[in-house]
Amino acid sequence: MEIVPKHAMLELAITLPPRGSGAVMRVLHRELRAAILDGRLKPGLRLPSTRILADSWGVSRNTVMGAYDLLLSEGYLFARHGAGTYVAEVLPNRGERASVSEADEADAKPDARLNALWGSPPPYLGKPWVSSMAPNHALFRLGVPDTASFPFHIWRRLLARSLRALAKLPAAYVEAQGRPLLREAIANHVSFARAVACRPEDVVVTAGTQQAFDLLARILVTPGRTTVAMEDPGYPPVRAALVAAGAKLVPVPVDSEGLVVERLPADTRVICVTPSHQFPLGVAMSMRRRAELLDFARVNGAVVIEDDYDGEFRFGATPRDALQTLDRSGSVFYVGTFSKSLFPGIRLGFLVAPSWARRALVLAKQCSDWHSPVLEQDALASFISEGHMARHVRKMRKVYSERRELVMNSLQTHFSPWLEAIPASGGMHLTALTRESIDIDTIVHSARQRNMDVRSLRSFWADTSGPVGLVMGYGATAPDALTEGLLQLRRLFPASIPVRVNRGGSRSVAASG
Repeated sequence: MEIVPKHAMLELAITLPPRGSGAVMRVLHRELRAAILDGRLKPGLRLPSTRILADSWGVSRNTVMGAYDLLLSEGYLFARHGAGTYVAEVLPNRGERASVSEADEADAKPDARLNALWGSPPPYLGKPWVSSMAPNHALFRLGVPDTASFPFHIWRRLLARSLRALAKLPAAYVEAQGRPLLREAIANHVSFARAVACRPEDVVVTAGTQQAFDLLARILVTPGRTTVAMEDPGYPPVRAALVAAGAKLVPVPVDSEGLVVERLPADTRVICVTPSHQFPLGVAMSMRRRAELLDFARVNGAVVIEDDYDGEFRFGATPRDALQTLDRSGSVFYVGTFSKSLFPGIRLGFLVAPSWARRALVLAKQCSDWHSPVLEQDALASFISEGHMARHVRKMRKVYSERRELVMNSLQTHFSPWLEAIPASGGMHLTALTRESIDIDTIVHSARQRNMDVRSLRSFWADTSGPVGLVMGYGATAPDALTEGLLQLRRLFPASIPVRVNRGGSRSVAASG
């Protein structure tokens, strides 16, 4: 049936399937998107309320809300608090869509279709950076913990207990924000481990940090308008989520004190940082810079996304306060994960959010996947509250500290003519800058052919103009394998020791090997 709504603001003919067919929301979403793309719904147009459209088209309000939510998440619409929903000024795709059959769509190569939609390859669809793409037994894998040391016997027991408890309850969906006991456990944990002051109601449980970044991009970014500052070099998955949301990314340099705050553009509205253990350089943001950053956010009405990357694994040095702890203006979103402290397959993380943003985050989470798996949430709540988490982190802190020392000593002893390690007081990886002009990309390529998942520092810059270096993880590799891997890696460097000319004209070996 063809329905023409009577509301003067939206004279749009749409053919919908019969109510109850299960396809009404999908068709409505498709038709509205097509009307936006072909210009029948102009950029900046304020759309009628969901109640008015539901009455006009004879469908449920939930159906219209679902279509609006999808268009909002895709960047075709944007919402103004208290002022309604509008067609986006800058659309994800203004190109005309070719008419193709379902068979043609099924046969089309995904990359070719995406290129056609974007006009060029989407910038977040480059080579996968995540080291889990490498074989599980590869050496020097980035961001991967030692799962062989995880107490899976305890985890199995807690899962079984959670399953027995769950079997006694009626089948139902649960809170999108996360299970109350888990949110309480997380609030207590971050208060104890990182001095982050929060209540259970401040916590939103996510499917790891990547979903946290995606949810934040959905609620904080207006496509084509919002300026987002990112550390350069920085964490590629954050960049991917923000680019997908249509953010205007601005790379900001990092030095030995962390993000250079004075280089932030005045129109920056979102700032992404890894202050505890900057990824990938490993430096910790100084207290002076932390104060400057929070002051910038307060004065300019910006928000800060604090990714506490490897914040729990610190060695020796007294940890600096989290930005969230220092924040007094409700500007900081604190992001954490259990993928590194426990194991990647758990796919659980969390956000500590200011009160003004919590409802939007929960709605975005509900739209994304409704809620995280119940069984794993309940088991994790017990794992934390019974003290297993704190004991495991203490144990692994010692393990990773010993492996860090092994890698650092090898870099200083066997690689010093070519590489200079950046001191880092925490984490599961080290970065070393090149001293001499060497072809680091060839070395990385040769290493990866030998099952060594080392990375070129170039792959983490917004462009390729930054310093050249090597990034290597040590979390998932046992000491004996690390030692052997470092010896193999050394053989890929030039055989001869580089010689420098001193100021007085004398010649000397660049560094002792």
